[in-house]
Amino acid sequence: MRLLRRGEPASTLDLLVAGLGNPGREHASDRHNAGWMVLDELARRHGVAFRSKFSGRLAEPRIAEHRVALLKPETYMNESGSSIQAAARFFKVEPEALLVVHDDVDLPVGRLQARLGGGLAGHNGLRSIAQRLGTQDFLRLRIGVGRPERGDPRPVADYVLSAFAPEDDAEGIVARSCDAIECLVADGLVETQQRFN
Repeated sequence: MRLLRRGEPASTLDLLVAGLGNPGREHASDRHNAGWMVLDELARRHGVAFRSKFSGRLAEPRIAEHRVALLKPETYMNESGSSIQAAARFFKVEPEALLVVHDDVDLPVGRLQARLGGGLAGHNGLRSIAQRLGTQDFLRLRIGVGRPERGDPRPVADYVLSAFAPEDDAEGIVARSCDAIECLVADGLVETQQRFN
């Protein structure tokens, strides 16, 4: 899945996958930590462990014979860009070879959307990344977490910092998200969009 064109500085990676989340046990199962949950499952599937690097946790699996790095920034959501910028610079990764996995309140629970570029939708993690990289043209896997239902008085910020409800099937959402990332690595963006969007 080499995304770089001839003559550009060669990256040592095929894809840098950054999952967004917040550190701390109290946030482990928050909707806002969907990105971290997905990377934890990907690392488990591919038998790799995380180590401390780039103000985060890094693991380097091979997926479908491609070199991939999984990064969980531990800078808190609002500063995710600093960790991702450091990793992208180290691996010489262009923005279109960066996949950001994140929760999205504008998609229904469990709906996935893979895309290149797009807006920031008020997501502080995406805003931080775009500011640090100087572009919004990176790959995203948006994981739908929905919004508070009618009669739920919580503001959206409190809703995303609460755990998935049992009926949301967080395990299923995480598994499908991992399948989508594996598809992206093996078969590219268009195939992933056709199968998972």
